[in-house]
Amino acid sequence: QVQLVDSGGGLVQAGGSLRLSCAASGRTLTRYAMGWFRQPPGKEREFVAAIMWNGGSTLYADSVKGRFTISRDNAKNTVYLQMNSLKPEDTAVYYCALKTRVGVLLLPYEYDYWGQGTQVTVSS
Repeated sequence: QVQLVDSGGGLVQAGGSLRLSCAASGRTLTRYAMGWFRQPPGKEREFVAAIMWNGGSTLYADSVKGRFTISRDNAKNTVYLQMNSLKPEDTAVYYCALKTRVGVLLLPYEYDYWGQGTQVTVSS
């Protein structure tokens, strides 16, 4: 079994920054990519960013491009999401996810394992 533990959420004022972390542990398996998704109140889960485990190529949603940065530390089995210039519309529960197979990075159902979520609230 694989466990993902995401953390780092909190309450921040607009324009502020937060860094989310996602630590992976458990059974060793092929890791194709790691992603971050978010689910705003009353809305569906949406893609935020993804990073290829080998090579480190990244992909971002247009809404966060230039403000958020995804990175990974292979030795620590940890993925990070640095969020700068936060806006009230970034308020959501943020989830990290692990994808073990080749496929589309944008789609939640393409991911095999999920963290428990961490709340990010941005006040205006």
